[in-house]
Amino acid sequence: MFTITKFIGHSRFIVKFVSLAVKVYPQVSISTFSIINARSMSQKSITSFFTITPKKPVKVQQKNKDEDETESPNDTTSPPDIGKEKRSSKRQRLDSSGSESSAPVEASPPASDKKKKPKRQRIESSGSETAPSPKSSPMKVEKSKGPPKTYNSPKSKKKVKEEASPLQKKEVNKQKSPPKTQVKVKKEATSPVAVKTEKEVKVEKSTSPESKNEIKDSEKKEGKENEEVTKVPETEYDPAKPKYHPINDACWSRGQEVPYLALAKTLEAIEATSARLKIVEILSNFFRSVIVLTPEDLLPCVYMCLNQLAPAYHSLELGIAETYLMKAVAQCTGRTLAQVKSAAQKCGDLGSAAEQARATQRTMFAPPPLKARKVFQALKEVANMTGQASVNKKIAKIQSLFTACRNCEAKYLIRSLEGKLRIGLAEQSVLQALALATATTPPDPDGVKVLDASKGLSAEQFKARLDEHALTIKTTYCECPNYDALIPVLLQHGVAALPQHCRLTPGVPLKPMLAHPTKGVHEVFNRFENEQFTCEWKYDGERAQIHVPAGEGGAAPDLAKASIFSRNQENNTSKYPDILRRLPGLLKDSVTSCVLDCEAVAYDVETKKILPFQILSTRKRKDASEADIKVQVCVFVFDLLYLNDRPLVREPLADRRRLLQEHFNEVEGEWQFATSKDCTTMEEVQQFLEEAVKGSCEGLMVKTLVGAHARYDIARRSHNWLKLKKDYLEGVGDTIDVVVIGGYRGRGKRTGVYGGFLLACYDHENEQYQALCKIGTGFSDEDLQTLSKELEQHVIEAPKNYYSYDRSHSPDAWFGAACVWEVRCADLSLSPAHRAAIGLVDSEKGISLRFPRFIRVRTDKTPEQATSAQQIAEMYLAQDQIKNNKSKPTNLDDFY
Repeated sequence: MFTITKFIGHSRFIVKFVSLAVKVYPQVSISTFSIINARSMSQKSITSFFTITPKKPVKVQQKNKDEDETESPNDTTSPPDIGKEKRSSKRQRLDSSGSESSAPVEASPPASDKKKKPKRQRIESSGSETAPSPKSSPMKVEKSKGPPKTYNSPKSKKKVKEEASPLQKKEVNKQKSPPKTQVKVKKEATSPVAVKTEKEVKVEKSTSPESKNEIKDSEKKEGKENEEVTKVPETEYDPAKPKYHPINDACWSRGQEVPYLALAKTLEAIEATSARLKIVEILSNFFRSVIVLTPEDLLPCVYMCLNQLAPAYHSLELGIAETYLMKAVAQCTGRTLAQVKSAAQKCGDLGSAAEQARATQRTMFAPPPLKARKVFQALKEVANMTGQASVNKKIAKIQSLFTACRNCEAKYLIRSLEGKLRIGLAEQSVLQALALATATTPPDPDGVKVLDASKGLSAEQFKARLDEHALTIKTTYCECPNYDALIPVLLQHGVAALPQHCRLTPGVPLKPMLAHPTKGVHEVFNRFENEQFTCEWKYDGERAQIHVPAGEGGAAPDLAKASIFSRNQENNTSKYPDILRRLPGLLKDSVTSCVLDCEAVAYDVETKKILPFQILSTRKRKDASEADIKVQVCVFVFDLLYLNDRPLVREPLADRRRLLQEHFNEVEGEWQFATSKDCTTMEEVQQFLEEAVKGSCEGLMVKTLVGAHARYDIARRSHNWLKLKKDYLEGVGDTIDVVVIGGYRGRGKRTGVYGGFLLACYDHENEQYQALCKIGTGFSDEDLQTLSKELEQHVIEAPKNYYSYDRSHSPDAWFGAACVWEVRCADLSLSPAHRAAIGLVDSEKGISLRFPRFIRVRTDKTPEQATSAQQIAEMYLAQDQIKNNKSKPTNLDDFY
């Protein structure tokens, strides 16, 4: 104990000596001072050891008046410095030396270099170079006129320290030390009692009524500004919120890019909702916020809601196989490919498995949050990557996106890359949501001025306005199915200006008009009672929409830019080079531009007969060379939609057919008009149907000829067109296009191939494939061999989460939704074991096909274009034995 006390005494002597030397000789180096600081810190630690032990009560010595007057301003005003003085005085009382206890306060070890330097500078500027005595102050401070602030005892110091408010302490700490040239410092300005906070100043100013009014006005302005600044946290964004406000309930501010998490949250809310009207409302809320805050992000958001990258006719696809996506997820999350496959199999969805894997992953440095615009650009970059190393480049790009995912972003990013969102959001719902968003919050190029236009309108008035917007948007999109052209006009000029700026244009394919099936001739007359109609042969081929744009100057057609599109808007120009070569023989000199609706049919040039569709399907699908073509085609033209810069879709069929015959030529075996006849009696229709069957056609197309119902309804399955097939007496009036989702292993002579298959229809509302029936008849041995090889390419380990089926009918192998078949059946019946159209006719039972049989493979249709659940329900209710049922068929005379 004696040794330690002796050591402390020596240390204090050295510290005292050096500190006095620094004051006398300011040129002492910083390194020397750091040594002093280090030693003083060691002294502190040793002294603190003894402060733990209880001490004998000692009388508190009061400071002399001179000592109080010589305290520096910083020591007086700063509460932390007061605490240091208090602590240093206790340390001095531990030593037995009385001379050391009377050492000046300035000799106490400084807390840091930063605090020491300003004190030393003030000493230099005072002009005193003589060494101060222990009892005198080294620095003189000019006293204020008022009484000086003194502390009579440590208790009084503590009391003042407690009275100082936190705000006052904050203000004092913020005050900077006086500049080097400043010599005198007024004590009043640095006193914590004299410092007033901004709030106190405002309170003093607000005593007068005028100042109160000014403060209220400023608060109102600040409230408006805060309305723009405050935003909901991205993880709490909820577009399904009742009475949604497009600014206050958004999770981003005006001018900021839309967070991808906001879009993902919207898709998640839609997936959790089954009611179509609620889905439209949720999506419209999100669109309203985008229109108000960041209108330039509306286009990429619309595309990603539809899971598209560009218009369909651009044929821009991601081209990412599911295995590559699993590989990317595995590499990002540190899992094996087998683990990711197993998780996807359990979840039934790779997106959900990826979300779970991402949630358990921890990153050292979080990447910047994803933005909707940048995600869309990245997806387009992935789709445009080609070449040998394109797969590795795509995986690297996907990984960079995946590692930045938060919350539910990973699920919908992976689903977008798969090309299957599966959230129950159809394109018509997106268009309806756009209509609701623009009707509620009208866009304006100078900034949205009305956030809720429904205020002040009755429910009927607003519904009428909404219906007008929806009809304009849907009709315009049908004529110009290109969001790249539609969305900018919508934001710049409004909904009313869409028909003027977005018109039917050669090169942009239309969605074709479709016909309703009918079972017999009597239904034709029931539908077209008191109306004039015509009958045309229904050719068994592939829909071809031929576009010929005008050349420079508009004097002649530009045949080099002519293009051919399929019924689902795919560009088939490279598939039919022979048709393009024959175009000059079709067009007369009066034609400068046109759009024709046709049917391309396999044709035997020698016998001059139409060949079955199966022969046409053997042609090469892309980049065909005319020299290698073995199957010749004849194009049967049946409608004219555009002629010489003039859209004709709103003209009656009689006028369109007259213009078609006036401006186009027929060339036998190459270009022919559809065989037609205007019938007035059932006998004429029956006779014409038999002629069509003899001419190797499927049946008849019955169309309204004149009147308001005779226009070309783009993208509609309209009752203004009816199809009457040759097999209408065999039970069901129309064949059914189904999707193959499962296969059963064959037995007996079918061993080694699939002997039966599980078929499904497509439900557009829920984006599901619903099991319809099992099929095992109508196949030849060659068919089974061919179909089994083709289906092996689409085998998946487990059913997708958007497959709706009964477990009792689980197949031996599951297939991805890729192959479309045409089947026929005797009739339809309710089934508790199948899920097709469940809820449309019966709340618990679906609909199944009785005695189904295979007809052919439909290579011209995508799985989404298969027969819908609504059509299955209508076919069921149209049967004679069901007609007395109270249930009404679903109305499909609308945009599909």
